[in-house]
Amino acid sequence: MATLSRLRSCSRAISIQSHLLGARNHSFGHRRCLATAANNQNLTERIVQKYAVGLAPDKLVKSGDYVTITPSHCMTHDNSWPVATKFMDIGASRIKDNRQVVMTLDHDVQNTSEANLRKYANIENFAKKNGVNFYGAGRGIGHQIMVEEGYAWPGTMMVASDSHTNMYGGIGCLGTPIVRTDAAAIWATGQTWWQIPPVAKVELKGKLPKGVTGKDVIVALCGIFNKDQVLNHAIEFSGSAETIASIPVDDRLAIANMTTEWGALTGLFPVDKLTKKWLEKKAQDKNLDVSSHINDKKLEALAESGSFESPQDAAYAKVLTLDLESLSPYVAGPNSVKLATPLAELEQKNISIQKAYLVSCTNSRSSDLEAAASVIKSLGGDKKVHDDVEFYIAAASMPEQKIAEAKGDWQILLDAGARPLPAGCGPCIGLGTGLLKAGETGISASNRNFKGRMGDPSALAYLASPEVVVASALAGKIVGPGFFDKPAPAVIASDSSASGDAASGSASTAADAPSESLTAILPGFPTKISGEIVFCDADNINTDGIYPGKYTYQDGLTRDDMSKVCMENYDPTFKEIAKPGDILVSGFNFGCGSSREQAATSILAKDIALVVAGSFGNIFSRNSINNALLTVEVPKLIERLREVFKDEKPLATRRTGWTLEWDIERSWVSVTERVNGQETTWGKRVGDLPPNVQDIISKGGLESWVKAELKKESEA
Repeated sequence: MATLSRLRSCSRAISIQSHLLGARNHSFGHRRCLATAANNQNLTERIVQKYAVGLAPDKLVKSGDYVTITPSHCMTHDNSWPVATKFMDIGASRIKDNRQVVMTLDHDVQNTSEANLRKYANIENFAKKNGVNFYGAGRGIGHQIMVEEGYAWPGTMMVASDSHTNMYGGIGCLGTPIVRTDAAAIWATGQTWWQIPPVAKVELKGKLPKGVTGKDVIVALCGIFNKDQVLNHAIEFSGSAETIASIPVDDRLAIANMTTEWGALTGLFPVDKLTKKWLEKKAQDKNLDVSSHINDKKLEALAESGSFESPQDAAYAKVLTLDLESLSPYVAGPNSVKLATPLAELEQKNISIQKAYLVSCTNSRSSDLEAAASVIKSLGGDKKVHDDVEFYIAAASMPEQKIAEAKGDWQILLDAGARPLPAGCGPCIGLGTGLLKAGETGISASNRNFKGRMGDPSALAYLASPEVVVASALAGKIVGPGFFDKPAPAVIASDSSASGDAASGSASTAADAPSESLTAILPGFPTKISGEIVFCDADNINTDGIYPGKYTYQDGLTRDDMSKVCMENYDPTFKEIAKPGDILVSGFNFGCGSSREQAATSILAKDIALVVAGSFGNIFSRNSINNALLTVEVPKLIERLREVFKDEKPLATRRTGWTLEWDIERSWVSVTERVNGQETTWGKRVGDLPPNVQDIISKGGLESWVKAELKKESEA
């Protein structure tokens, strides 16, 4: 077997083929026009087609493809300085395209410590030196800035080093998260890679009822389809013109924002007249200076543009359906977005609260503040926050706060007893004033209520619409404002998932036969990888299980040290059981959790070059390729292992005696089972590993690839 370690030592002699990951191409021609795509690509694929570079002539991208992309913009926030450090460490001296980069300070804006102020100053100075778009602390949350300033634009593709980049889909912009290494690569080269996910269509029917909000829609979706149906999928929302028009754009932004919590990588809405009017209104907002991003020329082009929706015959991995008219107000929690309950049912439990929050990029725009103020006005206008409750408010941005101030809504909330915070993330991510204390219960209009996220791990956190949050703050318990005055109906929803790999989240939907068209293999890259299977039988092994957090910032650890603590929190005996050259196999959603890159590099330190799983957490998949660790999804293998070993003593880590061979050229995995002295071999078609990804792997990861690109440019 050709090992990747040997490959890395010789890969520096490999000549780079310019068509694989070439220089940024500013003349995309027909690729920039959605209306010319005469094919059955879905909307996601059509947008990616515009931003993919180095494609073969007439190549139409599809789910499962690894593509090199030049996103229209790349946003970083408080993590801009770590990205800048990576950028400088790889030898980059200037940002490839400063128009592409946007920096915002939004996460820890209440922190006035010397260390944080120094970090903020470093980011601002770096931004000014490189001439990039910069928005300082207090201006607002980065995602809100991207949509209100016109960086996010219908029919474009954007990335950001934050998981809620999905939000841009609310205005028809394909937004998806990246990790810090990707951001540094984009700064240096204008490019990074992306694997187009399987695409799920969420078909909405009927109209949004009075008293039901976008927050209720996404909370209901998370609770109804709570079996990872859309994990690592791109989502396209669809429906009749009347259905989509019944959902205000701000509500679409809230829905798209929380597709992240649903497990998806994007959440894309079609573009309609309402979208265009929303953008026109931003252009006229005196609190914004958006002339360079939202202007008559762009608005006219948008008005004259063709269809921003998928064709009737577009291909999807699955189709989910939700009847909006069957919805009522919903609440998520405690401490789980997937635990969703109709408000009417939860009200019967008389759940007392101690804190309430109208904050975050999900639900603190001026329309949300207006909705909250309307609850107070409906009760006579003199209603006060309950004596036992602390109610915190923070606008998504200063322009949104100024709109609310001009309308009087901000003052109504303050007069009722709300405590204002700076425009920023704050309590949503557990930073600053007003966090939940031990034993407390809180309700928030934000997007996440994971245990301990908004304060003490023993606290209980619920999520709801702004109207329910303010009504609860006034009552001292979880209640609604009474705007939805009929019994909660039974929700009408359905799952018409495709069968096979597409439904399980795998990129491949082909029949179980080796590919007839061979994948091109770069010189020196192995055509096959094989090894003995060591099986870690668990789903949802998170990055802390793979590489414990206590080691994350111990910079002095050697490669050998990292190998010894690999999988320590999952199974302390892993270091004795796993051997160099093994193939690590695990269950579904392997590598979920935080974005620490050591989860990938510690496995490599163990001299394991390939991880096979039923599915992977998206961030782990990105970090794996960025650090030259190979991964492949084979759901059938996990099912077979569990079936064969179900009657044996449960083991966290098991040496199976089975072997696996990945034929990269033929996109085929062969597994040899050894059961009771008998050998059986079966195979499975898997996704392609194209040359552009091979190039990153062969160089030792994305940072090394960037260095090679920069060197090539300097020698040109």
